[in-house]
Amino acid sequence: MAKKNRVIPVNTIADHFDSGIAFERLNFSKSEETILNSSDEARIAHREDRHSFFLLEKGTVVVEIDFQKFEIKPFSIVYMHPDQVHRVLRFENVTVTSWAINNESLHPEYLRLLESFTPAKPLVLEQETFSLISEAVSLCIKFLKRKNDRLYHSSLKDSCNALISLVISRYLALGKSAESLSRFKLVADAFKSLLESNYISIKSPAAYAQKLNISTPYLNECVKNATGYPVSNHIQQRIILEAKRLLYHSDKSVKEISSQLGYDDYPYFSKLFHKAVGMPPLVFRNKNLD
Repeated sequence: MAKKNRVIPVNTIADHFDSGIAFERLNFSKSEETILNSSDEARIAHREDRHSFFLLEKGTVVVEIDFQKFEIKPFSIVYMHPDQVHRVLRFENVTVTSWAINNESLHPEYLRLLESFTPAKPLVLEQETFSLISEAVSLCIKFLKRKNDRLYHSSLKDSCNALISLVISRYLALGKSAESLSRFKLVADAFKSLLESNYISIKSPAAYAQKLNISTPYLNECVKNATGYPVSNHIQQRIILEAKRLLYHSDKSVKEISSQLGYDDYPYFSKLFHKAVGMPPLVFRNKNLD
């Protein structure tokens, strides 16, 4: 059984970049077993500290993202929200380019859109789109090296946001977001953005409706129309996802997790988890031990 961490590790892959933006292109020719055995970052579940993107140019990667396994092949793009917990399970003969950007450097509209379709599944790109994004990545890497330019940060920020807009456009074109933005969807997206920032402290549909300056029935109508599920379901599922992450990837007690998620009534939290997942928290933890 793998040793649990006290908290879910956060990979600060860009902490040596003072621009809030990082790029790197990596090649792995070693056997996958050698890499996985020598790299904690590869085999231990973790979060990134920023919005992260991974462009797979060569090879095969199997990753687990929030309890779902994905086999990723060229030519694919993967977007990872800072909240998402993931780990590499297997890879071989890989060439991958990754980039990360913090909220301060990310265009506000792009941040809103990324939040609206999180979690995002890995996306296979057409050859033309892959070539365009690959060229944009190469240009960004060149900007990254020009630290003596007077407009260095502006150039890097603008080029990175242009690159991210290309990625977002593909998700929008191939997902439900490609549909015209109805009033229902606009309200649902605004709610999901609020939920992501407030799910620990705010658990009432009425409180979210108040923040959005609309009635609770109308909020429910919009969210259910856009997603198929009512507001209360989204609130509960967001809490349960975080509970699963902490149960699986940390050694915190159920009582500690309950408190961290805003529940002082530990028995109530356990009953809530049991009802949503079909088993008590400790049973879930023991069932999913490595």
